[in-house]
Amino acid sequence: MSDIKAILGPMRLPFLILTPACIFLGFSSAVWTSDSVNGYHLLLTIIGGLCAQISVNALNEYFDFKSGLDFKTRRTPFSGGSGTLPAKPEAATLALATGLLSLTATALVGLYFIQVRGMALLPLGLLGIFIIITYTIWLSRIPIVCLIVPGLGCGTVMVMGTDFVLSDGYSWTAFFSSLVPFFTVNNLLLLNQFPDVEADQSIGRRNFPITIGRQASASIYGLFLALSYISIIIGACIGYLPWASLLGLISLVIAVPTFIGVYRYAEDIEKLIPYLGLNVIITLTTPVLVAIGLLIG
Repeated sequence: MSDIKAILGPMRLPFLILTPACIFLGFSSAVWTSDSVNGYHLLLTIIGGLCAQISVNALNEYFDFKSGLDFKTRRTPFSGGSGTLPAKPEAATLALATGLLSLTATALVGLYFIQVRGMALLPLGLLGIFIIITYTIWLSRIPIVCLIVPGLGCGTVMVMGTDFVLSDGYSWTAFFSSLVPFFTVNNLLLLNQFPDVEADQSIGRRNFPITIGRQASASIYGLFLALSYISIIIGACIGYLPWASLLGLISLVIAVPTFIGVYRYAEDIEKLIPYLGLNVIITLTTPVLVAIGLLIG
């Protein structure tokens, strides 16, 4: 049982639910623009997406353990890692192997789709691989890049990539759909950095909560939250999304009080933690609601 936990812990299984939500959005975009999809290609996309997320998680766990960060962070249900490697240091090599093997599986799925769908998919694939490899060790030290790469990975790469392989081309529908997780996933990582400011700073990371402070970063959170909903409205108004996609606005019921709480308690981590949980709900439900709207048409 201990060995199983050493393998599954760095994968951060509870966080993998974000991947199906983003793929569901890409799938729905493809259905709305092309009416039918290849079931085998959808299955491969899910496998590739899950492997990509597992790779990011496992490599993050490995490098955070090696840097000593895991021994300094204040772990919450939504941030600070799984705690697997500090409790079982001998499993570090296994976490690294998990990350690299998952990355290899992702790359193989990508190569298959490039062969089937063409070289136009290559830029998205290379961007995704680049983010996976460099996020923890390099990109997390450049504030503006650290802010947007989570959304690029889960929004631009995952949603547009899923739509591409299922519909055989890029579309404005996929682009506007991808903006939803682009902004919300960026916010997810941004907010989860709030409890770790001091620990992250001690190992050389430079994100916005470190460089401009938590309070100013709360304003960025609010801006990105607003832009996620504005992108849905604009997409529907100009015809690239169906009017039913406005279902995504339902999560505003949670988003408004969440922003108020984040802004009010940006410097009080104890009181902020419940809003980290509400932010996870926003991140998961908004793309799913938009996806349902796309299927309704």
